[in-house]
Amino acid sequence: MNTPLQIAIDGPVASGKGDIAARLAQKLNLLYIYTGAMYRALALMCIRSGTSCKDEKKVYALLQTISIDIDMPHAGSAYPYSVSVNHEDVTDKIITQEAAQGASDVGVLSMVRTWMVKRQQELAKGKRVVMEGRDIGLRVLPDAQMKIFLTATTEERAERRFHQWKERGIQTTYEKTLTDTKIRDLQDSTRTTDPLQKLSDAWEVDTTHMTQDTVVEMICQELTQRKLI
Repeated sequence: MNTPLQIAIDGPVASGKGDIAARLAQKLNLLYIYTGAMYRALALMCIRSGTSCKDEKKVYALLQTISIDIDMPHAGSAYPYSVSVNHEDVTDKIITQEAAQGASDVGVLSMVRTWMVKRQQELAKGKRVVMEGRDIGLRVLPDAQMKIFLTATTEERAERRFHQWKERGIQTTYEKTLTDTKIRDLQDSTRTTDPLQKLSDAWEVDTTHMTQDTVVEMICQELTQRKLI
């Protein structure tokens, strides 16, 4: 099936958006546009150039000098997508705490978000994609055939992130991860530009105590029921 399809997945940090989107993309042969990777890529370039991720004018000026692309993963890649900046593959260079924090900082800058939304729309146009983030259904893909809002309890989301950090060898504690998760939630839901919110036309799925496979199967059933696949 080559008919364009847009699936928008929104939700708070560690609600399972990335894993679910990646699995869904693999199962249905969709392009997985990981919007967070685009902000991480920008943060990486800021870090490399010594630009503060909180300086909107300087960050935006830097953004004008780079091109960010997301494509299908390379054969044998450990990642479900490939990210490049100015044709340099940075997929494995953006998975750091520093890039994550930088992405959060640049992600609240209005001028940056406006630019990113336009770029994300360009990447999705005329394709079969699944895109996840915090304002996809609202701002990036408002006409998506399927809008999903994933959520889970704050404690479970913090537990997931804590285990992610441990698997990557990053030293932290559950208590600190829980605090960081609450800070991210507050930042995402109260930012001036496109705050995180559940849209009235979004299908909400609470992933607390659910396996990723179960969630993906639920989504596929819903897509089938809506005759989208």
